[in-house]
Amino acid sequence: MQSVSLRRRSLVDEVVDNLSQFIEQSGLDFGERLPTEAQLVKQLGVSRNALREAVRRLETVGLVQVLHGQGMYVGGRDGLAGCTKLFRSAMSMSGRNLTEAAELRCVLEQHTVRRAAELATPAQIAELRVALDRMGRNDQSIEEAVRADFEFHRKIAEVTGNQLMLSLMTILEELLLLVMSIATEKPRDFRQNQELHIPIWESLRDGDPAAAEQAMREHMRIFNLRIALATEMTKE
Repeated sequence: MQSVSLRRRSLVDEVVDNLSQFIEQSGLDFGERLPTEAQLVKQLGVSRNALREAVRRLETVGLVQVLHGQGMYVGGRDGLAGCTKLFRSAMSMSGRNLTEAAELRCVLEQHTVRRAAELATPAQIAELRVALDRMGRNDQSIEEAVRADFEFHRKIAEVTGNQLMLSLMTILEELLLLVMSIATEKPRDFRQNQELHIPIWESLRDGDPAAAEQAMREHMRIFNLRIALATEMTKE
């Protein structure tokens, strides 16, 4: 089986690793307060935007806890946070690995969107609309567009209140990010990608679990085709 190189890494990827290492080496225990944002920007030598994105990712998998108005704290060191690090540090993944990861994502997404359709509040529907609108912007890079896509899906998972589901989806996001960037059209039709998500949002807005699952199933069908294409494009 040929492998797909995952060597390219973004600045935020590096900040995630650097911040994770800082937490591990600092000797801070669960619940202890981290330095302020300004202190971390200076200590890590990164921009505020990159740090905030890295903190958001680490918060999603439980390694960092952010209490608004109070600061950032160390989250759990065990569990799924470690899985993310393993996935992200992998030098290569086989086409079969990627296909299996994509299949797992499809199963999770279809279940999650059904639950979200049952549980979403008007405020959460409004937040999803903002994420949906962000997807259609033309002033973004390919990676930014793919991350905007994943952000929409993460917000759906957040609606369910299932932290384990959210963590698993974040792990899969990091694993599939590069290969999705490779498979994305260049130049990308951002509006077309946004249109794939509109039926999902409309079903959530209407509180229709069956329609939401069907809309997600169609989106995942196209997603799987892109993964298959990316695997072929990156064979060595």
